[in-house]
Amino acid sequence: MYKRGDEKIVIGYTSGVYDLFHIGHLNLIKNAKGLCDKLIVGVTSDELVAYKNKKSVIPHLERMEIVRNIRQVDSVVPQNDMDKFKMWQRLKFDIMFVGDDWFETEKWQELDDKFKEVGVKIVYFPYTKGTSSTLINQALKDLRG
Repeated sequence: MYKRGDEKIVIGYTSGVYDLFHIGHLNLIKNAKGLCDKLIVGVTSDELVAYKNKKSVIPHLERMEIVRNIRQVDSVVPQNDMDKFKMWQRLKFDIMFVGDDWFETEKWQELDDKFKEVGVKIVYFPYTKGTSSTLINQALKDLRG
């Protein structure tokens, strides 16, 4: 546990691919930082992106550097495993932030229960409608014909 004097410092964590960085990514990071003292962001490795049968446009190290330079981000770590609980065991964050497109899915309901046991709260932010890396990729593909 981190403290500033007698006050506990709240550590937040979020993760994502952050490929073709867009306003939805920025909204999530800014909102997350507003609810914690220190924000750690996990950036998904190229190998882990491949599990979705996708390939990132921007290489992992460059995506990490982009995220690292966002004012609200205190620390960036590689995300090499989909197991969020393993990441908690490593970082010991207090709050985890995710998009509400995962809210009440079976996977996240199980994670929510598991995190409650160790005192971690999961906060679901509204998904930014009208933009995503998938949509941007499709628009680029359409433009190129």
